[in-house]
Amino acid sequence: MPRPSWDIAVPARPGRLAGLRMAGFSDRATELRNLQLIPHPSVTLVFNLGGTPVSVEDGAGRRGCERTVVGLAPDTVRAMGERGFACLQVRLSPMLAHAVLGAPGGPYGEAVDLDALWGRASAERLQERLRAAGTWPERFAIAERALTLRAQDGPVADPEVAYAWRLLAAHHGRVRVDRLAAETGWSRKRLWSRFRDQVGLTPQHAARLIRFDHAAHRLAAGAPPARVAAESGYADQSHLHRDVRAFTGATPSAVAGTPFLAVDDVAWASDGS
Repeated sequence: MPRPSWDIAVPARPGRLAGLRMAGFSDRATELRNLQLIPHPSVTLVFNLGGTPVSVEDGAGRRGCERTVVGLAPDTVRAMGERGFACLQVRLSPMLAHAVLGAPGGPYGEAVDLDALWGRASAERLQERLRAAGTWPERFAIAERALTLRAQDGPVADPEVAYAWRLLAAHHGRVRVDRLAAETGWSRKRLWSRFRDQVGLTPQHAARLIRFDHAAHRLAAGAPPARVAAESGYADQSHLHRDVRAFTGATPSAVAGTPFLAVDDVAWASDGS
């Protein structure tokens, strides 16, 4: 599938806030029509910065507009917008989302207005500052400052939960819960409970999401499904197919060709997915 014609801006250097990634998207000619967002192991914030509406809707019919939060592992989420769209997309690690949003996983499994978590006045004020900025570097700086202030005042995840997430991410989800518990020094039951409370997913579900993300990017890069299944820790190609279907409602070949993944190597080049 051809790469979408969106203009993409990214920060010139990594920011100081751990777990924060940002990219700006704009296009004067293209319309967003049912663009499927592929689940990713981060919480996503979308700020509409253009003069035309952009909406995000999940599989349960919840609809976010203008300032949207998409939680971890949501139902099928699609974005729609008219020509002349522009938006800032922010990815937060679950640990940072816990602090910035005050909700586990973002909220988990939903697409909601940021207003519901921050209050309309605060969320709208940040969006207007982003719109008034003349360049993408200015917008990135404004967003990072606002999120840093939020993080400083927000709840802090347990070091053990943060370590367990980093271990899962480093191994593309291929870590057993027993090992996570042993390395944190917690019981399996305590890890399961604290991880779910602060991340929004159980460790097992988080592992599946991270493994799926790795596989989805391998598929988008053109690797055959059978090889992706073997290299990503799936029992077989059917197991991969079931997981892809569970997370996206689509087949591996359909996911491989989605425009959302086609630009990931530009927008999120150092994600390591």
